[in-house]
Amino acid sequence: MSNDSRTEAPDAPRAAATPGGAVAVQRGPVAPAVVILVLTQLMFVVDTSIVNVALPDIGRELRFSSAGLSWVVTAYALTFGGLILLSGKVGSMIGPRRALVLGVSVFVIASIAGGLAPSAGVLVAARALQGVGAAMAAPSVMVLLMGITAPGPQRSRAMAMFVLAVGAGAAVGLPAGGVLTQTLGWEWVMFVNAPIGLVVLLGAVRNLPDMGRRRASLDIGGTTASILTMVALVFAFTSAADRGWSSPVVVGSFAVAALALAALVVCERRHPYPVMPLAFFSSMRSAGPLLAMLVVPAGQVGFLFFTTLLTQQVLGFTPIQTGLALVPFTAGLITTNQLTPRLLPRLGERVIGSTGLAGLVLGIVWMALVAADADAHTSIVTVLLPSILLGAGAGATFAPVTAVIMHQAPTEHIGAAAGLTQGLQQLGGGMGLAVLTSVLSATGGLEDGLGATLLATAAFPLAGLLLFGLWARRIPAPDTTPA
Repeated sequence: MSNDSRTEAPDAPRAAATPGGAVAVQRGPVAPAVVILVLTQLMFVVDTSIVNVALPDIGRELRFSSAGLSWVVTAYALTFGGLILLSGKVGSMIGPRRALVLGVSVFVIASIAGGLAPSAGVLVAARALQGVGAAMAAPSVMVLLMGITAPGPQRSRAMAMFVLAVGAGAAVGLPAGGVLTQTLGWEWVMFVNAPIGLVVLLGAVRNLPDMGRRRASLDIGGTTASILTMVALVFAFTSAADRGWSSPVVVGSFAVAALALAALVVCERRHPYPVMPLAFFSSMRSAGPLLAMLVVPAGQVGFLFFTTLLTQQVLGFTPIQTGLALVPFTAGLITTNQLTPRLLPRLGERVIGSTGLAGLVLGIVWMALVAADADAHTSIVTVLLPSILLGAGAGATFAPVTAVIMHQAPTEHIGAAAGLTQGLQQLGGGMGLAVLTSVLSATGGLEDGLGATLLATAAFPLAGLLLFGLWARRIPAPDTTPA
């Protein structure tokens, strides 16, 4: 362990490295540490959605062009998704607690700068810097969560709380953004991160263990190629919605992504400490859950985005009312999220995850049918019911999928697995929304194409159901036999 462990608070949970490199959980109060980690993840996830409601006000005050305004969202996704594989590697080298504290510090500073931004360029730069901070800290959240909890019910409960933060973040961000924008001004969708971030920093120093550092050479070639691949893909899919899929910029971005991906494969075959171990994709047993983590967020993000359009532009809701209309989604997610840890030991990750994915598919299809016949007289009840089903499906999906991914990762690659999982989530959400926005335009726009677009949205969790249901491997129960 690092020398820093001697300065930890007496009550902090400790994790010691065994000779084989595994993390051995030691006794100590785990709950405060889990709460801090979950709050960190919630802060990052909420930030991906809270800004959306404030975009019209931001555009008017800072004089963004229509095309330029999209960069308020895209800048964050580009740096978050593009740097997360590198940050997972750096986090394992400097220690996950150090990486988390550094990342959250950058995120808080960037949030304050964004709220004070006097111009469009400064705000976009601040959003990009927020993504850098989030990318630095996010993989360490998962690594620390795995390190401070023991396999079995304790880890299942902690993972359920983590998944709750991931799943509910977007739904929390929408009403929070509406309330802050309408009462205090758009700046507060940025400023709100400062007090939350300070709580996280103080809690991290007090409650999180220093799990030590791994001595390894940095994979410069793989790092560069992975960043280029992620950034080019996110940029291509984001630009396609505005410029069209045949645009030279979009085609060129996809070409850069393909070349960078090829270079990444070559680099990772040769490097002893790769940022993205190719063993993750050596078989569909290991690749299936990872690919599911790419497509499932696309369906959830698409559902929330197009349901927002349905409620505000078809049913005439205000931003705050729209956020409140998504409360049943959160309620369904919380309910199944609490039940999942109790059911996993009996039914296994494959059954629970597949059932959740089926719920996602059915919930989105149901909402597509509602949207196809919606008008100003449509009852709000018709919107609430599919939201409950979809939330229940989301609550039963992410914990099993994430658990399988992290369990399959070798101990020496657990940081890379955490980074790749969250990078795929960011990439999948942005990719799916770009594809679905193009579908909306091709099917007649908001008035005529919303139902068809939501129906297309269901294809993403359906693909996830096939990828995870067919190839997920059940996690064996921990050995509780006395030594």
